[in-house]
Amino acid sequence: MDYMFQDGFLGTRAPFFMDFVMIVVTLLPLLVMGAISMAKVKAYRLHSIVQNIIFIISVIVIGYFEYGVRIEGGFEAFMKESHTPHSYFLYVLIFHITIAVISLIVWISTLWFARVATKENKLPGKYSQIHKKAGQITFLGIFLTAFTGIWVYLLLFAY
Repeated sequence: MDYMFQDGFLGTRAPFFMDFVMIVVTLLPLLVMGAISMAKVKAYRLHSIVQNIIFIISVIVIGYFEYGVRIEGGFEAFMKESHTPHSYFLYVLIFHITIAVISLIVWISTLWFARVATKENKLPGKYSQIHKKAGQITFLGIFLTAFTGIWVYLLLFAY
């Protein structure tokens, strides 16, 4: 796993694992939008499968990211080379983590309730409007998580 800590490929001070995670985070809203488009054309089964795959991959990437950060010494270790004021960075990081955790909880509940509703033959159907609204909130959370994740990355490794 030494490759994780080699120089990244995006031209910043970031190690490889951070660049990899940054690419996934940047693509995540687009991938989710693609899965949502499947539901819009009534490919509900495919929509469900793709959403679940994206979620599982996201959780694996979060684990990879957390492992790398802990092994490398936490964000304090990354802050040493950043020119960003510590207090400003801390506010941005707390904001990002708050959005990410809430988004993850909403995403999990959206997937869980969709699964239950599908088994009860309420989706598609009676539960569709509620699921659509939950999906929109989930997408907004994923988008904001990606946006704030990019912001954190730039503060740590580009400035």
